[in-house]
Amino acid sequence: MNTVAVIDYGMGNLRSVCKAIEHVAPKARVQLTASAVDIKSAARVVFPGQGAIGGCMTALETGGLRESVLEAMHSRPFLGICLGLQALYDFSEEGGGTPCLSLLAGSVKRFPAEKMTDPATGLPLKVPHMGWNQVHQTSPHPLWNGIPQDTRFYFVHSYYADSADAPDIAGETTYALRFTSAAAHANIFAVQFHPEKSQRAGLRLLENFMSWDGN
Repeated sequence: MNTVAVIDYGMGNLRSVCKAIEHVAPKARVQLTASAVDIKSAARVVFPGQGAIGGCMTALETGGLRESVLEAMHSRPFLGICLGLQALYDFSEEGGGTPCLSLLAGSVKRFPAEKMTDPATGLPLKVPHMGWNQVHQTSPHPLWNGIPQDTRFYFVHSYYADSADAPDIAGETTYALRFTSAAAHANIFAVQFHPEKSQRAGLRLLENFMSWDGN
């Protein structure tokens, strides 16, 4: 059976992610779980979440999930969503500085208040970056299949990923500045936006993930 573990570490409404996956893959077994055993036995893993990165990293440690999550990141199709993207980098500025999982080179930074101006109108841009925005695909990937270039997805975040290795960047978005909104590395694909809130395009990305073999 095509089993998928959706990691529950106590942050965010994760049932919407499960429901979206069940919609696109009705024959799959979707588990919202905080069990390392479930994560290790699943055929594919989804690492979602929203909130503070410090709380995320602490929850992985105290819940005994860090080792199983890292193992999944090296061995099976793995999808990160929102915090699940940010946690892959070396370091986040949030909370005065938070070490992350160092799966991808780079850091996570706060949108700088002094630069948050719409270049087209000159009007200030709000933080968090909340709402629909385009994702420009910078490299081909199976998870982009059937999704047109510059499709709009739904974002909610105050911090953004600044990738240090260009080959890891799968998509970019502009909000006053250009940031990594999708990253890909081996069997890992991760996005800053919320596919479960992104209507048809988001469901297509989740459907692609459920049929992806990680290569």
